[in-house]
Formats: sequence, structure tokens, C-alpha cells
Amino acid sequence: MGAQITVVGLGPGNPGHLPLSVWEVLRKAKRLFLRTEQHPVVPWLKEKGISFETFDCLYETGRDFQEIYRHMAEALFREAAKEPLVFAVPGHPLMAEETVGIILEEGPRRGLKVDVLPAMSFVDVICSALGLDPAGGLHLVDGLRLDRLEPVPGVGNIIFQVYSRLVASDVKLTLMEYYPASHPVTVIRAAGVPGLERIEEHPLYELDRLDWFDHLTSLYLPPCSGAAGKCRYPLDSLVEVMATLRGEKGCPWDREQTHRSLRPFLLEETYEVLEAIDQEDMYKLCEELGDLLLQIVFHSQLAREKGFFDINDVVKGITAKMLRRHPHVFGDVLVRNSAEVLANWDQIKAREGGKERPASLLKDVPRSLPALLQASSLQARVAQVGFDWPDYRGALDKVFEELQEVRQALSGGRKAELERELGDLLFAVVNLSRLLGVEAEVALCGAINRFRRRFQHIEERARQYGRELSSFTLDQLDAWWEEAKKVEQVEKKRNNFHVGRKPKRFSE
Repeated sequence: MGAQITVVGLGPGNPGHLPLSVWEVLRKAKRLFLRTEQHPVVPWLKEKGISFETFDCLYETGRDFQEIYRHMAEALFREAAKEPLVFAVPGHPLMAEETVGIILEEGPRRGLKVDVLPAMSFVDVICSALGLDPAGGLHLVDGLRLDRLEPVPGVGNIIFQVYSRLVASDVKLTLMEYYPASHPVTVIRAAGVPGLERIEEHPLYELDRLDWFDHLTSLYLPPCSGAAGKCRYPLDSLVEVMATLRGEKGCPWDREQTHRSLRPFLLEETYEVLEAIDQEDMYKLCEELGDLLLQIVFHSQLAREKGFFDINDVVKGITAKMLRRHPHVFGDVLVRNSAEVLANWDQIKAREGGKERPASLLKDVPRSLPALLQASSLQARVAQVGFDWPDYRGALDKVFEELQEVRQALSGGRKAELERELGDLLFAVVNLSRLLGVEAEVALCGAINRFRRRFQHIEERARQYGRELSSFTLDQLDAWWEEAKKVEQVEKKRNNFHVGRKPKRFSE
């Protein structure tokens, strides 16, 4: 007999799953090499008097798995050149066994005959234990190589080689780029092995809290058709840029900033986002959201430098909060409409503060909010306990009532009284907006933006005549104002025509 390597699989761990053909080869082998002794079938082989050698020592000396598998294959090639041998691996020999892949590729070129005898794989027993039908779609991913082979959330995924808590932690972080944090994960250890099998379901975010991972542990994630897919641009790069800007050799301006000095920029970027939304300009919205995100990363970096928190704490905190406050999605709470969602939200929020009810319903409305936003928030809070108009009609009557009081204050000639009545009128208008489902702040911003655009059109028309704006009559200015409104209508129709078409910029 010439140089030969016979590769066999030891199955998933139960000696009863070992094929008869494999058992005969193991029993008759003159030289038997095991990739590892860490397998439930091995004690049984010892009981049957099967002698063998293992490559476990390589795992202690190799720099990485690729180096270990290469050394293992080279050792087998040398020994097989002397006399035929058998090489046994866990599970199926063609299932995630890199050493076998090297042997199959290079063995024939080295004059070796290579035979492969199959066995049950861990996939077989996992499917049996969980009642899975692979025909419905099943994706296999090496937990050590998630950076090379991505999971496919639309079908069931089995993640193997999750052999330690450390690996589980890395796997969890990667999977959370594809799946919701609460997505169920079935952890399977030693499937099909009597006395060792353990199967439990946990939410993804709790994965690395388990302490019973070993070399026989895999994960199963059921399909998640609504998952958005991998975040291809994680925050790390932006965080690193900001850390560099704040570093010793960074930007002098960035290094001078504080939480307080950045307040105007945070407010400005927020309003620019609102403006982009009002203009329905998706290109601009994308850019402005980036500017707003920069402010969040900036503040997180300042806090990180002081040892308070970092961007990871920000993301972790808001993720946990969203999970807690949506028990109707991530738990077993039932709701009938959005009003019940908001009621649950407020109750959960109150409990998070350590008490069922705050000292005042108005306590959590920030005084630093712009006046229109603050008025709307205050009105919405008191409406929760019934202090509200039945519908918009009462609020509309109130607007006319306040307007009449403004007229009366005008006849009185006292500025303080006029200021108070105008304030009441504005407050009533905000209330009307709220009951009509319109954000007063957004509505006013929209009006301001329209005014800005229309007046700039007037200025442009005046420049075309080469004269100062003040030299034109009010009638002419009004005519150009109406002209600007018509231009807006044409632009709006053009924009509506393109609604639903994906801009090339976002698909590149």
C-alpha cells in the first residue's frame, strides 16, 4: 500500500452516532491521529482499547489557528509518507475543518492518496434538537471569522466555534450590528450527547453573561427579516477623529471647547436638521444629521476625557432604555393604540426615577427649551390628566378670545399689559397647533424659512434692475413676493414628481 491518509469524522459527540464504516477504520488503524482529544467520543475510544496520538500540543504553541492547521497538515504529510495513517476530526470531516482542506488540496500533489469517510455533523444534531428543517434556509458562520463571512438575518443562522465567554462577547458585539439587541439566541452545548447536552434561549444582549461555553457550543439565531443589516460605518472612526482633534497635537479650537461652549452649536445643528426636514431635502438632511451626530460625539469625548462616560455608554444606555420602554414590542405587554404606548412610557419613566409620580407633572419639561417647544410640552403634559380642550374648536375660540384682549390692550397703551396679552395669544396658538397635530415650533420655522426664501427672491429681482431695494414701491415688492410664491409652487410640484426615487448618491 502506498502513502495514504484516511480522514474520518468522529461525529458530534455521541458514540452512538459514529458510523460503522468509521468505527471499522478506527479499530483497524495502525496509526491514528486525532486533531484534538477534547471530544466526548474519545473516552469511549479509550475504553475500547483504541490507541492514538493527538495534536493538542500545537494549540499551546501556535500563534494563530492558520499556523496550527498548517503545522498539523505538514506533520501528517511527513508521517503518511512513512506508512498509511488515519486522521480523525470532530463532527463531519468536511465541515469547518481547515486541516482537512489543506490535506485534500495538497496531498495528491505530494503523491498521497486521500480518502474521506463522512460522519454526522454538529448541524445534524442541532437541527434534530431544535426541530429545524434546513430546507427552509440555514446559514453557517464560523464564530471566529465573522469579519469574513457575515450572518444573513433573513434566514436561520448557526454560529459555531463559540468555545469561550470571550469569543461569545466578540460574537455578540458583531451580531448586534445585524440583529436587534433583544433578538432571541439559542445556545446549544453538546447537542445529542447524553448527560452533556444543554440548550437555553437568551436575548442577544445577554449572550456573554453565560459561563458554560466550551468547544462543543454553537448558537442558533432564528430569521429576523426586519433587521437592517450590518452597520458598515460604525461610530469608531468618527470617535477616533474627535479624539485626535482633542489630543495633544490636535486642533487648537477643538481643544478649547467645553460642554457649555458647544451649546450654541448643538442648538444650531438641531435647527438645521429641522430646516432640512421642512424643505424635504434628503441630501441636506443626510449632511445635517452628520453635523448633529458630530456634536453628540464631541460631548461624549469631553466626558470620556474626564472619566464620566464615553460614546459606548451613550449607545448602551439609550438601547437599554428603548428596550425597557417598549415592553409591547420586546415583552409581553399588550397595547391597543399609541395613546396607551405613551401612557406606558410615562409610567415606566416615572419608575425609572425611583418613584411612581414626579413632584410635578411639569418638572421634567426643561426650562431651556425654546418658548414654543416649552409651551407645547407643558400643554401636552397637563393634557394627560384631562386638563385640555375636548378638541381643537375650544382652542380656536380661545385664540379669538386672546386676540380680542390684545386689541383691548392696544387701546390701553401700556406695554407690560400688551406683552402679557400677546404672550397669552401665542400660548393659545401653540395649544391650537397641538390639538391640530401640528408642531408649533416646526410650523413657525417653516414660515420663517418661506419668508427668507421669498425675500431673497425680491432682493435678487432688485439686483437684476441694478437699483437699491428701497427705491421700489411697495406694490412692486408685493408683486415680486407673489412671484416668489409661484416659483415655490413650481419647485414643490417638481419635488413631488421625484418622491420615491432613490438618489444615486445614497446608492453608490
